[in-house]
Amino acid sequence: MARNGRLTIKEIAKAANVSVGTVSRALNGRPGVSPETRARVLEAVRALGFVPSVAARELVGKSTTVGLLFAPGVRRYTPYFALLLEALSEALWREGLRVAEVPTDARGLPQEEALGYLLLGAHDHDPRLEALRTRGTPFVLIGAYPGVFWVAPDDRDGGYQATRHLLELGHREVAHLTGHPHHQAGRERLLGYKKALLEAGLTFRSELVLDGNFDALAAYRAVRRAWEGGLRFTALFAASDEMALGAWAALEDLGLRVPQEVSLVGYDDLPDLGERLTTIHQDIPAIAREAVALLKLALEGHPPQGRRLPVHLVPRGTTARREVGAG
Repeated sequence: MARNGRLTIKEIAKAANVSVGTVSRALNGRPGVSPETRARVLEAVRALGFVPSVAARELVGKSTTVGLLFAPGVRRYTPYFALLLEALSEALWREGLRVAEVPTDARGLPQEEALGYLLLGAHDHDPRLEALRTRGTPFVLIGAYPGVFWVAPDDRDGGYQATRHLLELGHREVAHLTGHPHHQAGRERLLGYKKALLEAGLTFRSELVLDGNFDALAAYRAVRRAWEGGLRFTALFAASDEMALGAWAALEDLGLRVPQEVSLVGYDDLPDLGERLTTIHQDIPAIAREAVALLKLALEGHPPQGRRLPVHLVPRGTTARREVGAG
């Protein structure tokens, strides 16, 4: 019996007795899957009765491949991008499409043609955006940029919620681990941090902003170096769960207890990584679905538009009220 599009990749993986990643590779025609395993996945799809939409196929007569474009220098193999790619694969598959990373030149522009493109790793003065727009190439940016199709979580509000939570717990020395200030996500989360401080009547202190490069090891080093250099804070907002875990390890190695001596907030709410953290949740599958919906509009010739999706705080065990006299 047909499932009317409600079937998920996780259900297929369970039916075929394979991993979610194997299902994604099999459905998108990527290497690393044996013919026997691919056949088992396809048989599970048929048995479960899912029939992808052909609407996107009808937009063109040939290609069903959507190209994935990473910005030069962006780390591809991160938990966040792995989850986003899985969600994009599923959302595109439902439309009868497949996703594949395509080779790029030094500016990050595609060197292979595709039906359309999904751009990841947005940053200031990104040459891909204007070049593809000038060419009239259909694409959607996972990020925010005027004059193109884009979708992004409300990162400024996320940074604001995280910092306000710490301030409401009585903390006044709140540090921030940022990613790349010239990248949209890192910049907007920093702006939210600044906004919360301003509303609380606190002065922004640049020395409390540490460069974690969206990387756990870099975050560990930044926190340890800052603390050993004499910087003090009673709370820390990290712009990703990866950085939050790196910071947590550094604090423990410094002999500091989380949250008794330093409260900690992450960002993303990633499975496994973020489940112990007070963090900001962003809906990665929803971002993928919106990206695919926007790509269909781009392929149909609609004018560009952007969509910002809400985020929310998930309080867990790494934040606590600051005790009077602490710090």
